[in-house]
Parts: sequence; structure tokens; C-alpha cells
Amino acid sequence: MKRSKPPFRADHVGSLLRTGPIKEARAKREKGEISAAELKAVEDCEIPKVIKKQEEAGLQSITDGEERRAWWHLDFLEHLDGAEAYTMPQGVQFKGTQTKPKGVRTVSKLGFSKHPMLEHFKFLKAHTSRTPKMTIPSPSALYGRAASRVAVSEKAYPDLDEFFHDLGQTYRRAIRAFYDAGCRYLQLDEVFMVLLCDPEQHNALRARGDEPNRMPGIYAEVYNAALKDLPADMTITMHLCRGNFRSTYVSSGGYEPIAETLLAGINVHGYFMEYDTERAGGFEPLRFLPKGKSVVLGLVTSKFPLLEPKDAIKRRIDAAAKFAPLEQLCLSPQCGFASTEEGNILSEDQQWAKLRHVVEIADEVWG
Repeated sequence: MKRSKPPFRADHVGSLLRTGPIKEARAKREKGEISAAELKAVEDCEIPKVIKKQEEAGLQSITDGEERRAWWHLDFLEHLDGAEAYTMPQGVQFKGTQTKPKGVRTVSKLGFSKHPMLEHFKFLKAHTSRTPKMTIPSPSALYGRAASRVAVSEKAYPDLDEFFHDLGQTYRRAIRAFYDAGCRYLQLDEVFMVLLCDPEQHNALRARGDEPNRMPGIYAEVYNAALKDLPADMTITMHLCRGNFRSTYVSSGGYEPIAETLLAGINVHGYFMEYDTERAGGFEPLRFLPKGKSVVLGLVTSKFPLLEPKDAIKRRIDAAAKFAPLEQLCLSPQCGFASTEEGNILSEDQQWAKLRHVVEIADEVWG
């Protein structure tokens, strides 16, 4: 059965490979060869083309592909009141590669006002008749992405409990601002809860003073504070990711350590769950999914071009349906195609083929 409200049977995480003209314009902007206004003009020309491609692929939820961003999270976080961009000692280590050493830190009390991405959403909404979806990083990203406690000002926040309180309220205001801008489908991109599924990540957390077993509960409280008094006609989903940079990853481990808190304890409407490799574990954690919530199964990989056999994907959907009702399930790629401007290792044509593949399989499974 098809769905008239999100998440849709065939959905997607959001980011898309940056188009050639946008890549070229961004490179010129970094060299100072064009102005910010000239870069925006190129983006304003290219994004409607990306929107049309999504519509032609058969998708009901439409994003701007995050084409205006360099990073899935930093571009949003650095424009929060009380936050600033800075250069870290080193980039984030992925399997076999490392990101640029850019980070965001909290330097004063957090807040939300006059954020540029509100205008990004309004542009998207004005250029599609389908459901425009906005994607922003989860609240945990402002804390989890930091290399250490020094990235949260002790002068502003000598007590981390106060920091987490303000973080929840900041996101509550952000969600309301997007709603007032016309957004009815908002996705929070979550990496740092999923890192807690990997025992190898626990040592790094303890080294900076965190207790890994307490973090799911702390993050859940922040989420639920942000989602308090959510308008009835707004859908909030969470995308869960183990890292996505140039087709590599950061962590492994099934969802079991966080599953009950995640699925039953956080008041979002749905979850985009990475399930394209064995690193994500089995479907057993889906047994915690309450009635009324959805899971979008990320069974089609965005990291590599090969199209998965339809029958293999259908068998995986059947396996998931042993733990959560088929009517509460949907299908998508496991992540976006370009969590950073570098993008994954496939072509734009291969990207669109992947998205058409998701739509075709979903039509065959759900009608």
C-alpha cells in the first residue's frame, strides 16, 4: 500500500553528488575568483535541475541534494548562535582516509536565529510540487563531533547538563523555525548514537570523559526536549549512519545496544536505518519498533554503483518483516550520495539509477 505522508515507501536520505557546475563554482570561490553571490547564482540554477531529476526518478520526497553545503553537518552547526567553525588538530579518521580538519565548537550560550538554511528550504519548497524534505544534523552532532571537552566552552557551560538543556531548546526553536518556513518533513541525521554500537569507539569516548552507556539516555532527553509540542502535521525522522565519506565508513556494530532507547524512547516518527552491509547487524532490533512509527530500510548502498538484485532486496525486506510489520517498513539507500562535497565513488548517472531502483522495488513490494 502506498503512503500519502512521509516517510514514503520509496524514500531517500537526502544528499546528492554535487553537479559539475557547482563543483567548478565552489573551487573558484575557494580561490577568490568569484563572489559568494556568483556562487549562489550557480546553485540557484543547478538545484532546480536536481529537483526535477528526483521527480523524474519517481520520488515523493524531494531535497535540494545538500548542494549548497560542503559538509552534512558543519554548515548547519556553525550558524547556530554560540557556535563557531575552527580548525581541528586533525580530521576525522575513516577507514583508509581522513576528512579535512574542520570542526565546530561552542563558544557561548547556544541559540537559534536568522539561520541561512531557512532560506535554502524556502527555495526548495518553491521549486517542487511534491513533499520538500529538509535535512539537518542531529543535536548530538554538536557534542559528538567534537574532539574533546574543550570544544564546549567551560566558561559558557561549566556544567554539561546545562549545555545539553540548551542544546535541546536550541533545536526546539530550529524545528519551529523550519515549520514556520513551511517545512512539514524534517530529517535529523544521526551518527553519534550509532557510534555507541561499536565497542572500539567506547575507549575514545571514555578518554574524553564520557561514559558510553549513559550517552543514549542523554541524547534521548535532548531529542525529546527538541520535539516537545511538535505540530501535529509535521513529520520528523532520524537517519542513522556509521559514516559516509568517499565511500568509506567509521564504525561497525548492530543496533542492539541502543535499539530500545532509539526506537521506543525517542519521539520521532520514523528511522532511516543503514542495512546495506553486515556491519549493521541483523534485523532483530526492529522488534522494539512501536505501532505508529516507521523504519526506512537502507538496503541499497549509496557507496558503490553496482545495482543490487531486486530479488535479494525483496528477501531482505521479508527478513525485516519478521520483526516489524511490513506496513511499517519502507525502502531507501542506506545514506546520501555525498555527505560531504567530495561525494561517493560513483557517477551521477549511477546515482540516479540507484534511486530509480529503490522506487521500482518499492512499487513491486508495496504496490
